[in-house]
Amino acid sequence: MSKILSLKLKEAVFQDAENILKDLKIPRNTYINEAVALFNRLHERKDLKKRILQESKLVQADSIRILEELEALEDGEIK
Repeated sequence: MSKILSLKLKEAVFQDAENILKDLKIPRNTYINEAVALFNRLHERKDLKKRILQESKLVQADSIRILEELEALEDGEIK
């Protein structure tokens, strides 16, 4: 399903898009849909990075403790 939108663009942005559309030979609608989809993916990736960093901080202490235990096991300190 598609949605109908009214859109205001700055003149420079519009002209840049129009110039690109001439080269690509694709409809304006297709170009705008692809641009919005790309921008959405960019923000999804930024959000994912943020969540991974937050979750990484939550398990950091446990990870260090486990690593120290594994190193001690390798060194024969734990039997």
